[in-house]
Parts: sequence; C-alpha cells; structure tokens
Amino acid sequence: MAKPRKVIITCAVTGSIHTPSMSPHLPVTPQQIADAAIGAAEAGASVVHLHARNPQTGAPDQSPEAFAPFLKVIKQRSNVVVNITTGGAPTMTAEERVRPAATFKPEVASLNMGTMNFGLYPMIPRYKGQFKYDWEEPYLEKSRGGMFKNTFADIEYILSTCAENNTRFEIECYDIGHLYTLRHFLDRGLVKPPLFVQGVFGILGGIGTHPEDVMMMKRTADRLLGDNYEWSALGAGASQMRVASIVLAMGGNVRVGLEDSLWLDRGQLAESNAQQVTRVRKIIEGLGLEVASPDEAREILALKGGDKVNF
Repeated sequence: MAKPRKVIITCAVTGSIHTPSMSPHLPVTPQQIADAAIGAAEAGASVVHLHARNPQTGAPDQSPEAFAPFLKVIKQRSNVVVNITTGGAPTMTAEERVRPAATFKPEVASLNMGTMNFGLYPMIPRYKGQFKYDWEEPYLEKSRGGMFKNTFADIEYILSTCAENNTRFEIECYDIGHLYTLRHFLDRGLVKPPLFVQGVFGILGGIGTHPEDVMMMKRTADRLLGDNYEWSALGAGASQMRVASIVLAMGGNVRVGLEDSLWLDRGQLAESNAQQVTRVRKIIEGLGLEVASPDEAREILALKGGDKVNF
C-alpha cells in the first residue's frame, strides 16, 4: 500500500503587506514574531517565512539587527526550517533586502522572480481613519504609483550574494512570465534543482485566484521545469484556504500565515498564525495526506540543515 504524500506547510508569519492597524494579532515585536513562528511550527508548519518589523511602529525593517533577536529564539525552541525574506518591502533596494539572508545564511531565503505592480492601495478605504501610525497610509498609497522592483540584475545580485551559503530559495512567482524567468536562471545554472516554487495568487498586479489561473500556472511550471521542482502556492486574502485546497488536490504544497491573509473566516480575524496552520492541516489530513515534519521538508527540498546556518 502506497504511503500518503507528505505536504510541506510554509507559514509566513508577518510579512510587509499588512499594517498594524489592520489587525491586533499581527506580530510586530521580536518576541511576537518568535512566538508566532514557534506556534505555527507546533501546529504543523515545517517552514516559517520571516520578515522583521520596527517594534515601536510596526513598519517593515530589513536590517539584520531587527532579525537577530527572533532568529536565535526560534532556533533555540524549534527544529522548524527558517526562511528569511529577500523580498523585504517594495520600498527597499535589492541591496537592503538581501542583507539578512547574506548575514545569517539560512537554509531557505525567498526570491521574487520579476518586477511588478504590487497594489496595496485598495486597502486604504477599509481602514481610513483607523490608522495608528503616520507611515501606514502613505506606505499603502505609494503602491499606486510605485512598483516592486526585481530586475534581472537584482535577481542575479541576490543569487550571487548568497551563492556561497548553500541557501536554497523559495522562488516566488506572481505570474506566468515569472516562470519563464525562472527557467532562464535554471538554464544559466544560477539556480539548482530541486527548485521550491511558490505560486502567489491574488495580489493586485499579479495573477488572480480563479482555479483556471492556478491550473495554468501549474501546467506551465510542469512544461518549463519538468521534474526539477517542488510546487507550493498561496492565495492572498479571502482566497487563502480555497487556493490551498485546489493546490493540495493538484499534488502541491501550501503556504498560509498572516502575511498572506489576516482572516480565518469571513468577518473573523485569525488570532494567530497557528490557527491558519491548524485549518489547512485539517484540509490536508481530510484529503488523506500527511503533514511533512521539518526534517522531512529538509529531505524533500535538499536543504543543508539547521546546524549550518549563521544564527
């Protein structure tokens, strides 16, 4: 009898999309981020995707000094795979964004595959008059006229900066063209299989969340990448669990977390990242699948091991 397939759950615990006024449960301080990551791991996440924030204002902070306090706590208290963002926030340069991954040499770092419009400004009317900090509304408004810059040179810079660290990448693809860019870097030998490809659905400026969108991304990835990759995907906002269910039925892995959605149900804020992990775990097990442990995820993704990081 065949063994059930193992599913990797990634949990993105805070991100840089949502601002503190949107939810009292969004982790901001190093202690909150550490507790959120450990809680997600205890609920079943094998990978935690991490951003840092200014503990006083909640603004995105990509300095290594902002990451250090919670990285050490997570490593001491959990065997979870730590994934450090190189996406940071759309307002940051590639040089700023890569510094934490270059400093701490994690098992996994995120890597965005293309410059894109990244529209956060539609959230402003929902929270107008409720923003606690002066930076929040201008930060969201800037996405109307700005962009999330990930040129070929930026991607090459991040890859070359991390090349000696044996760090693998959560390769974030927000549209079909990003998969072609990934194939370009695979052909050049700058990324190595097994690739960990994270399809991102539902960001304004990227591909949508219709089942046909999800299937088209998967078909294109299969055609371009063959057996060289592990597929995962996330749905932004209200589409989180619906996209997760589609992807699981298609043989993929999933990402949840308060970076991607603040909600558990319609009108109900998630009180923790662990709640979302628990919800998606029920879907996984309801499909007759099993959740991968951190060490099983390390084997599937050919990671270097938690003893070879610099934190």
